[in-house]
Amino acid sequence: MKKRIVVNLKFIMRFGDYDLNSISDGKFLLDGGAMFGVVPKALWEKKATADEKNRITLGLNSLLFIKGKKAILLETGLGEIENHKFQEIYEVKREKTLIEKIKDAGFDLEDITYVINTHLHFDHCGWNTISKGGSFKPTFPKAKYFIQKKEWESALNPDERSSASYMKEKLLPLQESGNLELIDGNFELEEGIKIMHVPGHTRGHQCILIESRGKRLFFPGDLIPTSAHFPLPYIMAYDLFPLETLENKKRILQTAESEDWIFALYHDPEHIFGKVKKFEGKWRFVPLEVKNDI
Repeated sequence: MKKRIVVNLKFIMRFGDYDLNSISDGKFLLDGGAMFGVVPKALWEKKATADEKNRITLGLNSLLFIKGKKAILLETGLGEIENHKFQEIYEVKREKTLIEKIKDAGFDLEDITYVINTHLHFDHCGWNTISKGGSFKPTFPKAKYFIQKKEWESALNPDERSSASYMKEKLLPLQESGNLELIDGNFELEEGIKIMHVPGHTRGHQCILIESRGKRLFFPGDLIPTSAHFPLPYIMAYDLFPLETLENKKRILQTAESEDWIFALYHDPEHIFGKVKKFEGKWRFVPLEVKNDI
């Protein structure tokens, strides 16, 4: 791992024993109604402004944890823009890609030790692979990619409802190269890094809990995609098992408040870090003002 460039230290925060980089792959648009499920637009539009096509802006907020010679990347963004139709639907906006920003922060792609995807929908694993010479290769060639076995099986054999969310041709190279690590259920990657199987959005969806020096940071993925999704009924129509999402939200939010967890939100376009508090019986997200330490 090469030495980080001093000019880029502004990207780095401290979380316990880790250097922490929040690295965005840009923003994109998705249908607001689909993002809020059964919640009426009269309610959700108070939290997220829709455009003339009823789309709302979402972030793509990956996290890069550094400790010693190990670099752990949570989610890999949207990836390469597929074609004009893809851009027309999602209106991806970014000045630089996740890959370019990782390099700007002073890292080579070979420096990444572990990649953890909460699931394999295209907006969460887009840079898992990169096109080279007419085929896809692992973007981070020395990394192990940790994915739930159930999620892998769903991605390779999707039903008609889910097929548009998975891009199998971008996933198979991870298995062929030997970079893929399939896990079954909860898994402790190493001390303080816990991968939690939390189904609901998909059968194999997982969340990540990182503990260091008495602090806990929770990366919920699409269990709670944005700050607007903390109230219990606010569950996406994309969730394949919404009642499981509901039960898992209840359990996790209760624990998170009692143990003072920090949340890191992947899809929020404005707030990445915050905590959860209950006001008048309802869960609410409280943003953290992040400087050099969280």
